[in-house]
Amino acid sequence: MRKLLTIIGSCLSLIVLAQNPNQISRINESSNSPFNSKLAPFYHGVASGDPLEDAVIIWTRFTPESDGDYEIKWRVAKDTAFQMIVLSGQKNTNSDIDYTVKVDVTNLEAGQTYYYQFEYNGKKSIIGRTKTAASKLQNINNLKFAVVSCANYEGGYFNAFGALSKRNDIDAVLHLGDYIYEYEPKGYRNFFLKDTTRKTQPFTEIVTLSDYRTRYSLYRLDQNLMFAHQQQPFIPIWDDHESTNDSYFDGAENHDASEGDWFDRKAVSKKVYYEWMPIRDSENLYRNFSYGNLAEIIMLDTRLEARVQPPLHFDSPDTLSKFRRMISDKQFNFLIDNLSKSTAKWKIIGNQVIFSNMNIGFGAPSQAITNIDSIRTVEDSFIDNWESYPIQRNRIIDSIRIKKINNVLFTTGDSHCSWAFDVTTLPNLYPFPQSLYIPQPNPYNPSTQSGYNDSNHKGSWAVEFCTPSISSQNFDELGFSPQTIAQFEFSLRNAIPIPGAGLVNYNPHLEYVNLSKHGYFILDLKSDSAQANYYFVSSIVEKSLSESFGKGISVKVDSNYIGNTSALESSKGKESIPAPFDSQLLVTNVGNNNSENIILSIYPNPASDFLLMNFVSNGISTKSINIYNISGKLEKRVNNSDSNQGNFQLGINVSDLKNGSYFIAIESENNRTIRKFIKN
Repeated sequence: MRKLLTIIGSCLSLIVLAQNPNQISRINESSNSPFNSKLAPFYHGVASGDPLEDAVIIWTRFTPESDGDYEIKWRVAKDTAFQMIVLSGQKNTNSDIDYTVKVDVTNLEAGQTYYYQFEYNGKKSIIGRTKTAASKLQNINNLKFAVVSCANYEGGYFNAFGALSKRNDIDAVLHLGDYIYEYEPKGYRNFFLKDTTRKTQPFTEIVTLSDYRTRYSLYRLDQNLMFAHQQQPFIPIWDDHESTNDSYFDGAENHDASEGDWFDRKAVSKKVYYEWMPIRDSENLYRNFSYGNLAEIIMLDTRLEARVQPPLHFDSPDTLSKFRRMISDKQFNFLIDNLSKSTAKWKIIGNQVIFSNMNIGFGAPSQAITNIDSIRTVEDSFIDNWESYPIQRNRIIDSIRIKKINNVLFTTGDSHCSWAFDVTTLPNLYPFPQSLYIPQPNPYNPSTQSGYNDSNHKGSWAVEFCTPSISSQNFDELGFSPQTIAQFEFSLRNAIPIPGAGLVNYNPHLEYVNLSKHGYFILDLKSDSAQANYYFVSSIVEKSLSESFGKGISVKVDSNYIGNTSALESSKGKESIPAPFDSQLLVTNVGNNNSENIILSIYPNPASDFLLMNFVSNGISTKSINIYNISGKLEKRVNNSDSNQGNFQLGINVSDLKNGSYFIAIESENNRTIRKFIKN
């Protein structure tokens, strides 16, 4: 969705930083420690996800002192004190999976809150909380899912994740993509962010295996994201930035030949995603989850599985004989079969890009709203959405209509803004040259069941709720005034005067929009209604967990359209006890690990000519970085550094070393951190 914001509002500067050997890239320097040394060796915290009625994935990342194979202990209990342990075991990890640890814990009770922890050599991770899905046979009265997407590290603080971690009424978090961003430092930053040192790592656009792993490592050291994973199970799906901007099956907007083969890059991005996310390994990322009689969740992959390249323009014809595919026929059948067979009251579709048509031709430059070339300059900003794949999109809607599948809710990310739509095939007649490209009403026809009436919602077959971003830029960060944003929001969802045409409504199916706030929404499901409750954080440019209730948008059961748009969120009867929240008080490791510096990873290892060391420093004293041979003899002085805090990446030329085993050491007055590597 970066293209949308760029075209409409601003040209963000792109600054490419060269990757030079023996040059440290300083990342995230601030007055706060970039890591908690007491979390050793589980600096990245814990996570859980993909809950089933009898199983859930638990995850951590182990940071070793030297490469090798390690057995990590794990345990699951019904209480935070681990007096009621239900399962335990060991799991091997090594460099092949970046020392991540992922356990599919089975034989659990349905709808039960559990607590889990990892351990190595007497040192324990923070405690995580998770929850299994309800049994298909259970009669559930209330479910709540948090819906999030789009967390850009340089876009601002992940305050919404911090606020979300404090909730104890969530069954799971639906993460709809853009978990990371692939750009180089300053490639997609928020220029209003006061802490200009919140820079991404590594110091290039990520392309290689080590690049993607380092980027995930940086994100997972963020305290707010760590706490959100600690407290809530995630059901995630990728969008484009987990690989690169505007990606599709065989290419991407932000990939060229100088960055290697696209399929190699895509494979790397998928491998690392599976390493770092608490999900089950599978050939396909699209999957479904059942929550008793109340909810069926279907997560789609509209990016890498089969999507073809978007058309040249928003109005480019899509032909029946060779229609554009957002998803494969196999995934299409998976979606419709699960919708048809589900006995759950609500069918939730986890979807990356806006499913509903979105018309903004009224914003054409110089008010040239009857000139198709001018209209395209703004409408083409939505070229990446489902409206560019109209035949397959309409087939989904027609299947829902013909099969009489009620209570379908699309949940959508990507746009960075908040939207709520009635889902209809063609809400108005647009764009057509015979009407000078000005939208015309398309009244609902009961015989054909086509068209749409905004007065009584006839022709709406489902509902779509789109979540705002956690921190990725929207209209506020583009510098628009509140008055300008309010006017644009009004024009999007109301009839506006068009010279020579009277009052014209470009989006009669749009019931709610907010273009400037960041946060998330809670999908509150009951037997008689579903409601999206939008929560907005007070800031992303300053650290704050302050949030406010923005809007509650409800849907009555079997209505298939949006009703009340001002309702408050109702409370959930039973809430779960949180995992111990303050990691400083929580960690029970033997002794205190007060390391000033931690080496998180070395890539590649073994190395032939060049290696990258990813490390973090609390910056207490000046440090030097040196290489020693296996006998302890100094072989090379790599770098002397000052006492700045932060995340760093150091490129090291090792081509001048003889083949063999070495130690790289970060040395300061009171601390020495070493890591073994092999030169071959």
